[in-house]
Amino acid sequence: MEVSILEETKNKIKFEVKEESHTLCNALRDELWNAKGTKFTGYNIKHPLVSNPIFILESESNPREAILNAIERIKKRNKQLKELAKRIK
Repeated sequence: MEVSILEETKNKIKFEVKEESHTLCNALRDELWNAKGTKFTGYNIKHPLVSNPIFILESESNPREAILNAIERIKKRNKQLKELAKRIK
């Protein structure tokens, strides 16, 4: 996965996530919405076959740090889900 920063200020970041879809973006957006200090978060995919998601986060704190923390929480949830799925076998 490749990420390109399109705009960045102290409390806002806009970036493009290349070759990803709603799956990753929805998970990240939902996790950021639940994070303390998030003012706005969302993404747009103009056309799923020919365009990349453009993601925006506006936060009371450092947006890069907020994204990294959200990714760590997603990884933890995925690990827990994987463990639960193993029990089903």
